[in-house]
Amino acid sequence: MKNEIEQHVWGMTPEGEAIIIYTLRNGNGCEVQVCNLGAAMVSVKCPDREGHFADVILGYRDFASYYNDPACSGKSVGRVANRIAGGRMRVDGVDYNLETNNGPNHLHGGSHGFGTKLWEGRVETNRVVFSLVSEDGDGGYPGEVCVEAAYDLDDENNICITYVARTDKLTPVNLTNHTYWNLAGESSGDILSHELRLNCLHVLEMNDVQIPTGRLLDVKGTPMDFTSFRRLGDGIASEFNHIRDFRGYDHYFVLDGWQRNILAEVGELRHAASGRKVTVLSSQPGAMVYTGNWLAGGCPVTKSGGRYADYAGVAIECQNYPDAVNHDDFPSPLLAPGETYCQKIVFRLGVE
Repeated sequence: MKNEIEQHVWGMTPEGEAIIIYTLRNGNGCEVQVCNLGAAMVSVKCPDREGHFADVILGYRDFASYYNDPACSGKSVGRVANRIAGGRMRVDGVDYNLETNNGPNHLHGGSHGFGTKLWEGRVETNRVVFSLVSEDGDGGYPGEVCVEAAYDLDDENNICITYVARTDKLTPVNLTNHTYWNLAGESSGDILSHELRLNCLHVLEMNDVQIPTGRLLDVKGTPMDFTSFRRLGDGIASEFNHIRDFRGYDHYFVLDGWQRNILAEVGELRHAASGRKVTVLSSQPGAMVYTGNWLAGGCPVTKSGGRYADYAGVAIECQNYPDAVNHDDFPSPLLAPGETYCQKIVFRLGVE
């Protein structure tokens, strides 16, 4: 069966621009919906072990809700995903002061980051490609950056996301997808019984405002040891590395044996009752694991008509190290003119 891509207009911006949903389907009946607002993934429908389909990612009832979404549900975030300490950075000898939109820090490119923008969308054979031009000075960052986010769904149930960026001036770039997974179904309750395994022997030590200290911590024997499957709820109350202070996991796990530009398995999330699982692969050096610690009260009405509670979904955000622009010993986030930023994330859907 030839894979299908359909598109329809979800709504219009106040400026009269179309907000479009693209629906990708494969020969197994799996369905992925993506949207040009925030280059976001807004729905993923896949079967459980009994063949019953459910939408397994969080999302909202209408397009307007994605404008007022502090959780960044399903979105492509940038220019720099995660936090920059104090909103300050030095690039090419110049100091820059960025918006501090998360306590004392800059988060996900600021309140007008890539996840809030309307991207241009097009269909290329079996994939959907979104493009965006971020002008010099956008969000306080130097340089014009041209970005593409491509979504593909194949018959092995791989959702492949490819991020490509180029610039005309040295600038930091760190892009990720901020989808929240709930493999029981997006309206089913919390994910604390989900089990996670990560190919990560170390985690970044964090300070009390969620900025890396620069130290790597060995996860062995700690509540951050996901080298074998572990329930997400088991470590939520731990004091280790500020887990309890952050109300759950909101930490960066370092991929063991990472090699630049090589796609590798990050880990796997599974839900015993449904049998659903998602295997995560990426070319990035690690992943931020966020258990939706602050979803209650801040999210718009959901696509099932309710409200999400804390821990309603877990995000596995494959990306570069947080605050890497301020740490010389972290993998560099800097993109120079003439270079191409190209990173892949794969979510492989399955059952067991």
